[in-house]
Amino acid sequence: MSDIPNPVATFIVGEIRRARGTGMTQEAFGRAAGFSASHVSAVESGTRALTLDFIRGTDRALKSGGLFERIATELGAPSWFLPWLDAERGATQLHYFEPNLVPGLLQTEAYARVVLRLDPRLTDQEVDRRVAARLDRQSILGRESPPRLVAVVDEGAIRRAGDGAEKLMAEQLLHLVTCAERPNISIHIVPTDVGLHAGLSGPLSLAHMPDGNWIGHLESQLGGDVLDRPDDLDTLFERWESVRTEALPRRQSLDLMKEVANQWT
Repeated sequence: MSDIPNPVATFIVGEIRRARGTGMTQEAFGRAAGFSASHVSAVESGTRALTLDFIRGTDRALKSGGLFERIATELGAPSWFLPWLDAERGATQLHYFEPNLVPGLLQTEAYARVVLRLDPRLTDQEVDRRVAARLDRQSILGRESPPRLVAVVDEGAIRRAGDGAEKLMAEQLLHLVTCAERPNISIHIVPTDVGLHAGLSGPLSLAHMPDGNWIGHLESQLGGDVLDRPDDLDTLFERWESVRTEALPRRQSLDLMKEVANQWT
C-alpha cells in the first residue's frame, strides 16, 4: 500500500482518520497539512501511499507534537530511514553498492531475519516487523513500471555465512540469480582478487528521481543520511563508478553466483 509497510500503514491511517474526527473535514485537514482534499481522501481510502511527508503534515495539522512520526518510527522503520524509503519508492533508477551484505531489496526472508537478529537490542517482535518492512520494500521491483536496479556486491558478501547457514546462503544466492535474470535488474560482483578498492569504506545508494535529480544515501552503525548536495553527490558518483568499474560483467557475475551457490549446497 505505501512507503510505510503494512499493516503499520493501515493502523496509522486509521488513527489519523480518528484523530481528525468529524470536526475537521478532509479539506480543512489538507490545508493545514499541505495536501489537497483529494490527496487526503486517497490516503484514507488506501488508494494512495502513506508517505513520511504526509505523516509530518498530519502532525502539523493536528498539532500532535510529532506523535504520528514517532508511531511510524516505533512500528515501522527507523526515522532516519524513512526519507530514503520515500526516494526509493519514487525512483526510476536505483544504484546500490554493498561490501558486506546482500542489498536489502534483494534479500530473502530467511537471510533478512538472520541479518536483523545480529542486533542484540531488537526483540523478536521488532525483528518480525523489520523483516516484514524489508520484504514490503521489495514490491517496487515487481510493479508495472519498476525502477532500473543496478547492484554491485563485493564477493565477500556472497561467500560469508555462519555455522549452519549454508542452506540459507544457497537459497539467497539462487534468489540473486533469479533477480539478476529479470530485465530491470543487474547484479555485478567485485571479485576478491581485486584487493583493496574505494568501496570498502562502506555501502552507498543512489536514486534517480522522475524530475531528473539524484538522491544519495549513506548508512552507518548509528543510522543513515540522505544526501542531495551537488558536492556530496559528485563524491558518491565517483565512488560508484570506481566500484562499478572493478566489478565483473553481468554474465560472469551470474556464473560466479551460481558457482558459490553450488558450494553451499
